[in-house]
Amino acid sequence: MTKTLDLRGTPCPINFVRSKLQLEKMSSGELLNILLDTGEPIEQVPNSLSMEGYSVEAMEDQGNFFTLSVRA
Repeated sequence: MTKTLDLRGTPCPINFVRSKLQLEKMSSGELLNILLDTGEPIEQVPNSLSMEGYSVEAMEDQGNFFTLSVRA
């Protein structure tokens, strides 16, 4: 099952904390699509999640935001 977490407009590091909390609630192997703003959020959140041991599977530029796909 794939879930979506819209964090556009959410500042760092709150967007990372919310992403991590959502991933912790999910079953292992589930996919979370995180919508993030350009700039600092897309630069910081993927690296922080990787350092926490999550698998960042895709990062897609949607124009004015990014979709980050992370495996729980």
